[in-house]
Formats: sequence, structure tokens, C-alpha cells
Amino acid sequence: MAVSCFDTSVSFAPMDLTFTVSEQAFAAEVRQWLAAHLEPLPAFTGLDDEVAWGRRWQAQLAEGRWVGLHWPHEYGGRGASPLHVAIFNTEYARARAPQPVNRVGINLAGPTLLAHGAPEQKARWLAPILTAEELWCQLFSEPDAGSDLAGLRTTALPVEGGWVLNGQKVWTSYAQFARWGICLARTDPDAPKHRGLSYLVVDMHDPGVEVRPLVQLTGEAEFNEVFLSDVFVPEDHLVGERHQGWAVANTTLAHERGTNFPFKEQVVHETYVQELLELVDGAGRWDDVAMVDRLVQAFVEVRVLRLHNWRTLSRLARGEEPGAESSWVKLAWTDMTQHLSATALDLLGPEGALAGRWSRQWLWSGAAGIAGGTSEVQRTIIAERILGLPR
Repeated sequence: MAVSCFDTSVSFAPMDLTFTVSEQAFAAEVRQWLAAHLEPLPAFTGLDDEVAWGRRWQAQLAEGRWVGLHWPHEYGGRGASPLHVAIFNTEYARARAPQPVNRVGINLAGPTLLAHGAPEQKARWLAPILTAEELWCQLFSEPDAGSDLAGLRTTALPVEGGWVLNGQKVWTSYAQFARWGICLARTDPDAPKHRGLSYLVVDMHDPGVEVRPLVQLTGEAEFNEVFLSDVFVPEDHLVGERHQGWAVANTTLAHERGTNFPFKEQVVHETYVQELLELVDGAGRWDDVAMVDRLVQAFVEVRVLRLHNWRTLSRLARGEEPGAESSWVKLAWTDMTQHLSATALDLLGPEGALAGRWSRQWLWSGAAGIAGGTSEVQRTIIAERILGLPR
């Protein structure tokens, strides 16, 4: 029985969904470069070893201008169209290439600086993001301000030449390796909570910055708590206008939920579904109606994510920033990865819980409804900003 279910020739073009000759040539160029440079991942001895390898790999990508493709040429990009970025992400994921180590810098800090940063800030910070010379982290969530991000308590009080930062952040990925952090802090304690925030760039090596790794269920410790005690932040590290940090942060959040990441995850999960279909075929379990129904549902959810991605591409192609629609994408991805991971373990049976890759995928999928904004928050955004429902 044939089990191939994904037409990999379908492109992400915003309208006619077919590759032009030049787009086919670009896809071929990506495949050729990856075939020539991508090597099997080594057996890492720990997170330090993995990050060091990741920096070397990302430096190779940057040398070929395969990082930040849509960034302007003067900052190390190619000035590529959203469609070309999607083609690259598709081929990159299909090749099973590792995610760049400086993901926060590439996907969050960089696009935010391009949209809101001063020329001097772009000149100083953008190029080292692409080469992974300087890693970035995101100092947003706090112990009492995750889903309700605007309720954060970290303060930045004005002093001569800048601000003094005090507070605590949590779930900060790779903070122990980062040189810079994008930080949302309260600069006007008397203003309504969404209006008294500012967006600052923090030097993670400065006095007063303490990073404490957190070990999660997978046994890994890329997340951290970060304590900020009288940390001085120079005034030229303010991104955007003072007290207007919420607007700047929304650019970061929209890119976190709805641009590069979902394209890669779509292809990865298409591969997962294909693997599960082949397992069912090999085990002769097509008469297991309940299991087949779950696999069909997984297939549908991956296709739904593809449609969301096409809509995102259409928006970007019109020169529009990703908006509240990115919450649709985040929610669709969360449901998809959780349902698929649970189906995989049920299909594999008791052995599945011991199978490293699927076991880890299942454990990690539990965090998908929290990372990048909880599913409850995404539903609220969809209800209020897209459907226009009352609070």
C-alpha cells in the first residue's frame, strides 16, 4: 500500500502555488549548498559542546549568506523575498539541518531591531547576530508575568546616562551563553501597565546579571532564571521610544509566533507523519480504525498549518508585519505537535516511551502550549483582535 501523502513539489507562493524557474533554481542552490556542507551531528558531551558546535555551523551559514536571508545586504542578508525565505526554510528542514544556535537573535531581536532600531544600533548589533559571534536571549517572562506579560514587575529607573534595572526573568533560553538580552521593563510605574514599558538591550556580561540554569523533564537545561540587580543600561540601548516598549515587543512576539519557525515545523511534522504512516504500513495495522483516524487527523492538522503559513507569506509579500494572525499559527502548531506526539507514542507502544527521539518529542510537546505565549493567551488574542469579540 502506498503511504506517501505529501506533495513536496507544491511551493509556498502566495497566489498560484507553483515555483517559477528562478525559484526552482534557488531551491536547487539551497539543496546543493546543504549537500556540500551539512555533516551528521556529532555526539555532544553536553550543552556547552552543542552550543560551540552550533556557533561554528551558523558561522558557515552566515559566510554563505544563508542566515537572515530577508535582511538587507548591508547587514549581512540577501534582501530576499518572503517566498525565498520560505523556500530556504523548507529545504533546510527537509535536509534535517539543525536549527541555528542564535535563534533568538535571528528570529526575534534582529527583526525587531530592523523595524524599530536606530541606525547606530543596527550597525552595532545585527552583523554579529548572523555569524553567532554574539548570542542573544529574550528577557520577557517573569515568575508572575508569563501569560500576562504586561503585568511584569522588572523596573528600569532613570539615572544619568541611562537606567538602573532590577527584577527577575525566567524561562530565558540560552541565557548562560548570551552576550545580549532583549528586555521588557517598567519605566513608568504610574502609567497603565501596557503604556509604561520600555524595550532595552542588556549586556548579559555586566555586573548585577546572574544566570541560573533550570533543568527540565527532558534532562536538558537550556532554560534559565535571570536575576537583575542594579544593572546599568546605557540610554542608547533603548529600542524605540521610551514608555512605548509594548508596541516594540509586539513586533518581537509576532515574529516568535508566526514567521520562520512554523515553516520549518511544517516540514518536520510532514516527515513525522510520513514516518508514522510507514510504521502503520509495516505493522499491518490499517485495520486499527482508531489509530488510522488519529493519523488522518495529524495529516489534516499539518495541512492546516501549511495553509496558515501561506497566509503569513501573503501578508509578508504585501509588506505587512505579522499581526494578530500569528496567534492562529501558534495555536495550530501547538495542537498539531501535541496530538502527533501522543499518537506516535501510542502507535509505538511501550517501546515508544523508551525510543529517544519520539520520547523527547513527546516530552517537549508538553511545553508547546506555554512557549511563545500560552494557548489561552492565543485564543484571547484571536477572540479580541481578529473576531472582535468583547472582553
